[in-house]
Amino acid sequence: MLASAIFGLFVGSIPGLTATMAAALLIPFTFFMDPVPAIAAIVTTVAMAIFAGDIPGALLRIPGTPASAAYCDEAYAMTRKGKVATALGVSLVCAAIGGVFGSAILAMTAPVLAEFAIKFSSYEYFWLACLGLSCAVVVSTGSTLKGLVSLLIGLFISTIGIDITAGHPRFAFGNPEMMGGISFIPAMIGMFAISEVLRFIAAPHKQESIPQQPIKNVFRGLGGIISTYKLNVMRGGVIGAVVGILPGAGSDIAAWIAYAMSKRFSKNRDKFGSGHVEGLVDAGTANNAGLAGAWVPALVFGIPGDSITAIVIGVLYMKGMNPGPTVFMQQPELIHAVFIVFFLANLALLPLGFIAIRLSRTILLVPRHVLIPIILMFCVVGSFAINNTVFGISVMLIMGILAYLMEENGFPVAPTILGIVLGTMLEDNFMSSMIKADGQFTEFFSRPIAAVLGVLVILIWTLPLLRFLLSSIRGEKTRFTN
Repeated sequence: MLASAIFGLFVGSIPGLTATMAAALLIPFTFFMDPVPAIAAIVTTVAMAIFAGDIPGALLRIPGTPASAAYCDEAYAMTRKGKVATALGVSLVCAAIGGVFGSAILAMTAPVLAEFAIKFSSYEYFWLACLGLSCAVVVSTGSTLKGLVSLLIGLFISTIGIDITAGHPRFAFGNPEMMGGISFIPAMIGMFAISEVLRFIAAPHKQESIPQQPIKNVFRGLGGIISTYKLNVMRGGVIGAVVGILPGAGSDIAAWIAYAMSKRFSKNRDKFGSGHVEGLVDAGTANNAGLAGAWVPALVFGIPGDSITAIVIGVLYMKGMNPGPTVFMQQPELIHAVFIVFFLANLALLPLGFIAIRLSRTILLVPRHVLIPIILMFCVVGSFAINNTVFGISVMLIMGILAYLMEENGFPVAPTILGIVLGTMLEDNFMSSMIKADGQFTEFFSRPIAAVLGVLVILIWTLPLLRFLLSSIRGEKTRFTN
């Protein structure tokens, strides 16, 4: 577990080398391990990698893993204000709390939660994707219209490739690699990292200076922060665990939803985007809580909750731990060992994550004209490593130019990233549902959970419009009376 933790921290902190890739790289080593050590290695690696993605996000505005993208701008804004130790300390402690919370949920309610998750059909997933896309308006800063345009750009990018229903290529221009779609990781690296590189090249002497700040006492003041936002910690843990158990959702979507919920219900909404710690508390807790949640359908039904548990299921079969309800009866000691490993891995996150943060402080001391080429090198390696093709590097560069032009004109990048993440999920489930419903949209409300989610989404979309109309009517009445 110690060796796996070091490996996970290293991989997670490098943009492009995701937690999923870290788990996949461990598979050859698990061939020679017993079941429990093999699972312990994977769980520890992933828990560390998910947190480690926050480090380059806070220091360089480059999320190390997709789960860190939701609150990368917020953490970087805190760094610019001289609060990097607080940003990383909150990310570390909330990741550990979220991981322990998710582990407790996994240990106590795995069968019950799995029964809930298995009831989700394409109708429920469509409304869930719509709910996630509603977060775009919340997480974007500035103009709501520009946030919506940014989201539509992301949704358009997600349509590039083969149409899953008709099997027809869209916007591929005869390029075989584009038929496979635009990979999310190179796009994310480009929009966050390459845009920063281009901004530096455009104005190398006009860069905002980041205060030279020691990263020593990362735990100082965290007691007060966690106490102040204890309800946020609970909410983030619940969102992470619930979203995590839904097959195909995972920590990425959990972090976006948690951050959006934090901003929506905050008393200080205007502070979000300028370096406010509240969003980090919610999203950071949801991140690691979602990891354990994804294991619920994997262990109980053999259905992967995310890409990581898809790899894990293969390891379980290889070790003779066939996932399913019978494993709880036939091999309960192995299941209990998995639960214990989750608790140990997330508790180990505190000391090991602290060491990783202390080692990372040298990044702030490196001059930007030296740091930018190193960042570019890691970006190229990370984008190439996804599919081992130069096409990933091309996607990274094009998306970087797009993000630079968007930000220069006041369009936020976060909704575009969200559109790319959820676009495929939205379209696939919409088309599947329409085929099943024979074109009758009323069928989207035919199931209890789908009906609740559908009504919730429609309310979220229509309430701002109704509020605007009512305020306009009141204004007209007041003017007429006067």
